[in-house]
Amino acid sequence: MHLRNRQGSHVDPVPFFVVVGLAFMVLLSFGPLYGQALGLSLEVAIALSAALFAVVAVGAFYRQVWTFRPETAGCVPSAVRAERLFYLIPILTVILIALAVPLVVG
Repeated sequence: MHLRNRQGSHVDPVPFFVVVGLAFMVLLSFGPLYGQALGLSLEVAIALSAALFAVVAVGAFYRQVWTFRPETAGCVPSAVRAERLFYLIPILTVILIALAVPLVVG
């Protein structure tokens, strides 16, 4: 699949698809459960989760495809990108555990 930014340059679609896939996984697995815990019906909770997923997908497309400039991708050294990724892994782990704790305890 070839995605293009607003200048018409080709953009790597992998980061966009990873973000959208993770958002889909988290929002549509935890969203309905939390919605029901807050007293919403299953249908409403799923609809709200799907709507929030659509907002996240549009935002990710705007940020990672539409306004992305491929010529600036090499400006950040690979060591800095690897360090950011290293710090992101424990943060995402804590967020996932924090999302699961109320469902296990309650």
